[in-house]
Amino acid sequence: MLLTRIKGPRDLDRLSPEQLNQLAAEIRSFLVDAVSKTGGHLGPNLGVVELTIALHRVFESPKDKVLFDTGHQAYVHKLLTGRQDFTGLRTKGGLSGYPSRAESEHDVIENSHASTVLGWADGIAKANQVLGREDHHVAAVIGDGALTGGMAWEALNNIAAAKDRPLVIVVNDNERSYGPTIGGLADHLATLRTTDGYERFLARGKDLLERTPVVGKPLYETLHGAKKGLKDFIAPQGMFEDLGLKYIGPIDGHDIEALESALTRAKRFSGPVIVHCLTQKGRGYTPALEHEADRFHAVGVIHPDTGLPVKTAAASWTSVFADEMVKIGHERPDVVGITAAMLHPVGLNKFAEAFPDRIYDVGIAEQHGATSAAGLATGGAHPVFAVYATFLNRAFDQVLMDVALHKCGVTFVLDRAGVTGDDGASHNGMWDMSILQVVPGLRLAAPRDAEQLRAQLREAVEVKDAPTVVRYSKGVVGPAVPALGRIGGMDLLRAPAPEVRQPDVLIVSVGALAPMCLEIADLLDKQGISSTVVDPRWVKPVDEALAPLADRHRVVVTVEDNGRTGGVGAAVSQALRDAGVDVPLRDFGIPQRFLDHALRKEILAEIGLTAPDIARQVTGLVAKLDGRYDSEPAAAVD
Repeated sequence: MLLTRIKGPRDLDRLSPEQLNQLAAEIRSFLVDAVSKTGGHLGPNLGVVELTIALHRVFESPKDKVLFDTGHQAYVHKLLTGRQDFTGLRTKGGLSGYPSRAESEHDVIENSHASTVLGWADGIAKANQVLGREDHHVAAVIGDGALTGGMAWEALNNIAAAKDRPLVIVVNDNERSYGPTIGGLADHLATLRTTDGYERFLARGKDLLERTPVVGKPLYETLHGAKKGLKDFIAPQGMFEDLGLKYIGPIDGHDIEALESALTRAKRFSGPVIVHCLTQKGRGYTPALEHEADRFHAVGVIHPDTGLPVKTAAASWTSVFADEMVKIGHERPDVVGITAAMLHPVGLNKFAEAFPDRIYDVGIAEQHGATSAAGLATGGAHPVFAVYATFLNRAFDQVLMDVALHKCGVTFVLDRAGVTGDDGASHNGMWDMSILQVVPGLRLAAPRDAEQLRAQLREAVEVKDAPTVVRYSKGVVGPAVPALGRIGGMDLLRAPAPEVRQPDVLIVSVGALAPMCLEIADLLDKQGISSTVVDPRWVKPVDEALAPLADRHRVVVTVEDNGRTGGVGAAVSQALRDAGVDVPLRDFGIPQRFLDHALRKEILAEIGLTAPDIARQVTGLVAKLDGRYDSEPAAAVD
């Protein structure tokens, strides 16, 4: 196999055109076989095989910087830079599903949030210019989906202003992000894509010219790089050139020779250039091409021949939300849905099918989505903006100043909150309950099970004068956790024995960690430590009944799937101080550091967010209060 002989990008230099095409076929076969065993981003990588080969043939990484927006399409890049052991892909100790500086000097950007690559490229190109590195180049790959993000256009505005600063922007145009790309930009790219008279003119002459001795190929390259006059005669003027950017394309993104020719010319240019490449997401794998929803953007473990899942998926948090949204939609004609290019991943596809005139895909533009939601609310609608928890970070100012300041009734639904695991540091939704604590008037719900998700979503959309947030975990929704009763607005999940006059520990359980908190209570009970477990349901604002309840206990413990700094534990502590309740409090959550990719349960064990770990620490605290800390060690908790 050719692939096993590729240890680094320069090994590509000695391959013939025929061998390069063979290598591309081998890479696709490898990806289907490897990713079907581990899960991962399959469709995007099948679409960039030839493009990545061409990039590494033309540019000299790591001296030249080859940058990938989002990074989920970097598997081919990994293979070509010496990383061909995919057996542990996205698992602890294995390859990351995104570029990783710890893995290779060829990886630059680890942040897998979209639309950022052009800002990175602009900065690196400026550094090259300032430091006189004229032999260093920058090539930034951005998808047509990521170009819907405002950050990309902020960067283009700056890049276009520097006519003498070399920078190659490769637009990987496959008409999709997760699903089909939408909006005005998508329409313009479609025009460039379908008005192909220029490219057909070149294609018809290519064979003839290349058979012409001596001058044939140079003449073809001259025509292919012809300036605006010829192109405007055949195809509409591109807005990229109107911005002052040199434009080359559209190029067949699966023709290595054409790609190399275009990239070589772009590399030689002394200013910013856009190379517009047309690719096919999922190329070469029939199950992906036939999967219209997202072309196998991301898959679990599948049968490689059929593309079908090896295991039937249980009900997920996302599916519960999806079904309830449709029910609410039938009852409330004012409720509309908003997604940021993630209709299927966040579960709004069912709502879109039922109410196609009440769904808005804003593209990868969370900031615009939040402000547009404020406008919808002001106009009398109630928008539900469903987004991954980690991506709401990008729209904080809009949540604060546009939605909350104007007291707009907008509901944000945060999918994949807390530790998500295999996607790595940038996808853990561990910031939302800390960031949102500072937003005046905002109400935040953390449902513990499917029943509570349905109930709290309905409660959220009833609020008309403030933003509401409902956040839940990634993956399978757990079993129902019934309440014994209510204390204020909080659910009582476990009560101490009636004869206990002052229980030892009040456990404040946040969201899906309720089963863990009940397990902690069981472990404490075995040590003779009594406890009460409550689920606040709405963790912001802190329920007024919590302080007097805490005052009847010796210790308060909060357990949350969120960063400890500024999270629910911090809010509860402040509420107790404000109420004059002087009870020791211990907050358990996610340490404020970036967490490497691994299974969720492995990460929770690593950071000590498990029932035995927490019970052991609480047992020690109670022993200290009893005066047994130094003279009588606390009993071990199994």
